[in-house]
Amino acid sequence: MNSFGKILTLTTFGESHGAAIGGVLDGMPAGVLIDLDALQRFVERRRSGQAVGSSARDEEDRVELLSGLYLGKTLGTPIGFLVRNTNAHSADYDEIAQCYRPNHADYTWQTKYGIRDPRGGGRASARETVARVVAGGIAIQALNQLGITIESQVSQVGPYLPPDEMERAILKAASEGDTLGGIISCAIKGVPAGLGEPIFGKLHAQLAAAMMSIPSVHGFEYGDGFEMSTKRGSEVTDLFEKRDDGTIGTVTNHSGGIQGGITNGEDITMRIAFKPVPTLMREVPTVDLEGKPTTLHSRGRHDVCVLSRALPIVEAMAALVILDNYLIKKTNVL
Repeated sequence: MNSFGKILTLTTFGESHGAAIGGVLDGMPAGVLIDLDALQRFVERRRSGQAVGSSARDEEDRVELLSGLYLGKTLGTPIGFLVRNTNAHSADYDEIAQCYRPNHADYTWQTKYGIRDPRGGGRASARETVARVVAGGIAIQALNQLGITIESQVSQVGPYLPPDEMERAILKAASEGDTLGGIISCAIKGVPAGLGEPIFGKLHAQLAAAMMSIPSVHGFEYGDGFEMSTKRGSEVTDLFEKRDDGTIGTVTNHSGGIQGGITNGEDITMRIAFKPVPTLMREVPTVDLEGKPTTLHSRGRHDVCVLSRALPIVEAMAALVILDNYLIKKTNVL
């Protein structure tokens, strides 16, 4: 399960402390102009060390495109790329090789495969998401040329804290060896009606799967989400109207731009909930590989809160889903 998408597909590879993280983006139409400087800037939004509470791991995250582009345009062939790991401190993880970290993938991966790479969490590390950001950054540029844009923002930090209090809350959590989670809101604008598949390919289900595949994501809702379950039908009805430009739209957008699993032309709105980072910089009781009680003393460089760094990841995954469904729709009619 290292590949994503139907027509536009992304396959990623690499571990946190391996030589590199990379991917192959296939199915991108030919002739799409790609601004490599803009792509690099998008990838750098995910880099550590740029926000309070982010990891001190100092990776340059320089994108190396290996194939699929010529003179700044896509060739319609697979786009291969690498982002090399240059600042891994594997010795920081010697202790966790002998025990299981609570709320991490250590125990589950060991159980599934019979072997794991403890260095930075191996492939279970959020380091893997840099490949998604590269591919998604390319997809975003293609969508922009279709008039589709994606915007995200931190809408909640910790227990009901507004984003303008994020820095203070993160510093406090860090001083106590603790971590914070929160919520990211995302809006996809300019999406034409008719994207998505009925029944098992509903667009909101695809977006949910994409977001839930991001490390630390524990919740997803679109439109009015869970709040809609507390309302009467009359309170959340999106009435149709004919607009001045002759198009049909809705007066309100409780549905979040998706009805029957297919886009209706309104903005797609969604919220993604991130759990607190599981690595605590304090003593934590756990068990060793034989199940014997022990104490974990976490070392190394870890995020206190991932929300700022997660913004481009959310945007990237959204872009891959929307562009894939745009291409799928092209196959539905002559």
